[in-house]
Amino acid sequence: MGKITFLGGTKQVGRSGVLLNVGDAGILLDYGVALNDEPGFPMHVRPSDVDLIVLSHAHLDHSGATPVFYIRGQKAIVGTPPTFDLTKLLLFDFIKISGYYLPFEYIDVETMMRSVKPLRYGESVRVKDAEVTIIDAGHIPGSCQALVEAEGKRILYTGDINTRDTRLIRGSSPPDVEVDVLIIESTYADSDHEDRMETEARFVQRVREVVEGGGTVLVPAFAVGRSQEIAHILYAYGFEYDIYMDGMAREVNRILLNHPKFLRDPEAFRKALRRVKMIGGRGDRRRAVKRPGVIISPSGMLKGGAAMFYMERVAMKSRNAVFLVSYQLPDTPGRKLLEEGKFIIKGKEVKVKAAVEHFDFSSHCGRTELHDYLKSVKGNPDVYVIHGEPENCELLASWVRDELGLNASAPEAGDVVKLG
Repeated sequence: MGKITFLGGTKQVGRSGVLLNVGDAGILLDYGVALNDEPGFPMHVRPSDVDLIVLSHAHLDHSGATPVFYIRGQKAIVGTPPTFDLTKLLLFDFIKISGYYLPFEYIDVETMMRSVKPLRYGESVRVKDAEVTIIDAGHIPGSCQALVEAEGKRILYTGDINTRDTRLIRGSSPPDVEVDVLIIESTYADSDHEDRMETEARFVQRVREVVEGGGTVLVPAFAVGRSQEIAHILYAYGFEYDIYMDGMAREVNRILLNHPKFLRDPEAFRKALRRVKMIGGRGDRRRAVKRPGVIISPSGMLKGGAAMFYMERVAMKSRNAVFLVSYQLPDTPGRKLLEEGKFIIKGKEVKVKAAVEHFDFSSHCGRTELHDYLKSVKGNPDVYVIHGEPENCELLASWVRDELGLNASAPEAGDVVKLG
């Protein structure tokens, strides 16, 4: 009889990790970190208990702790080709920023990369008497769901999912097979996203208004996915003014161009990037911020990165704007800016004079999309809801029980579920 151990990502967004013991195989689904002042890790797993790691996508809340399995050895790890290129980039940056708190080093990431078995969507890998198939998740380029089959059971792990098309990638759907167990995210279980096209049009209109008024628009954005999506949107709407991009997003661009099959429209993406002026150093930054235009720069929650340079120069002029386009976790500078209009500049908390607005370009399913996804899953699976604030995990589990009549719960870290 198999079992599922929930290691992290339960009733929180961060440190995702689920261990499946099916047949003789130990399969680890993600092993991420919580990005606090000091990184938080999932519960410990002995490397000897893991035969295969499945990495759903590159974001650190899913990938950030995986190198611990490569400190004293190697372990097979599967995911898509862009996921591993992006993961290496993010992990190297993570070590650079937070290395003091981490038990692994650059060499362990390199060892991990030598253990990679890249898969394309629909491809499978066998581990002992289990089979793992990866399926498009629609979250960021290369993101995947994992379908695990063993002992006559099918377990589906969604990772982070998005069923709506974006400019960059296509939306996802469940596999066309009956499922016995479903482990699903719930980030936005309590709210629907605004219509995507309406959000895009409103965003571009507001950017134009600020730039035509002689201002600079700073768009703090996640380096992976969101920065590229914003550039794509501006291109699609024929935005005629200067667009700059800075920080890690530039290297992400190069990685995505190397994996065109994981993009919705690779040629449109190339054209969008040709409209963007890449920032090469401090001189370029100083010049960019002095003229009307748009600057796309990580980090998306204003916790660091090149965006901090721009905030010091954009925030205190009323003709400028800061347009947040990424999820703002509680207790982050971006959340404080959005809710209170305040930001710390040169060590002092100040009231920002620039316009501050949020535009919902989420790469997660909203409430209705989560419900529709769950309705379209075949079979009568037991449902475990993770990757959300506590109330969202409970809310979605309750909806599944009441509306679909399925067994559903929101597990705690450390919970173990036996597979019948």
